[in-house]
Amino acid sequence: MANSYGKLSAEVYEIDKDIDRPYSDVDYYYERLKDVRGKILEPAAGNGRILIPLLEKGLDIEGFDFSEYMLALLKENCRKKGLDPKIYQLDMTNFSLDQTYEAVIVPIGSFLLLDELEKAMAALTCFYQHLENNGKLILDIFLPESFEKGFVGERIFTNAQNDLITLEEKLVKVDPIKQVITYHNRYEKYQEGKMTESELEIFPLKWYGVEEFRLLLEKVGFKDIVVSADHHFREYPQNNSQTITFEATKIIE
Repeated sequence: MANSYGKLSAEVYEIDKDIDRPYSDVDYYYERLKDVRGKILEPAAGNGRILIPLLEKGLDIEGFDFSEYMLALLKENCRKKGLDPKIYQLDMTNFSLDQTYEAVIVPIGSFLLLDELEKAMAALTCFYQHLENNGKLILDIFLPESFEKGFVGERIFTNAQNDLITLEEKLVKVDPIKQVITYHNRYEKYQEGKMTESELEIFPLKWYGVEEFRLLLEKVGFKDIVVSADHHFREYPQNNSQTITFEATKIIE
């Protein structure tokens, strides 16, 4: 997954995606999972923005991430909340856990960081293998906002120590054959007006058509696939600005 979510990137994510803020997708995922009585797995759990509120609502959820910096944030955020879920450092394209789950969830488009079709299929296969019979996969994707290369924007963040962190985003490559866009994200941290750290993040995102992704799920073996837009269950997408959620079931007859 390239070199996504290094130290500064994770710090900015923690500021930008504060776990104590309300998020509509948390409500959606809880509504879809509230009747689950078994275990739930969240690959690419990040800082716990989804995992922690679902735990607090009583769901039995575990998580993993590939980034050591994201894992550190996740563990610390759980500790602050008095929570102690099972957390692993794993690669979603090639993981093996000694149990199955009633649901696997991949919110907020994290799946799109898998920038090759082979990686995507490997991950979907891992999800399928770790589901119980009649278990569900719920996964978000989205389409690129723009295909125009060049400067995208600059944002400024302030951490708890009043350090400034700047983020400059550039779209540097569009590959219409592999369906991948690549950003270069430049992070710089300033303390008392002096730059103390910098980081270049290569950030690829793959995109899929709605029915294309349905076919990939079917190829892995999933059935009863439901497509929803902007976290409105069964409302089919109408434009390319919407978040697209797939809910698919593992059914072995």
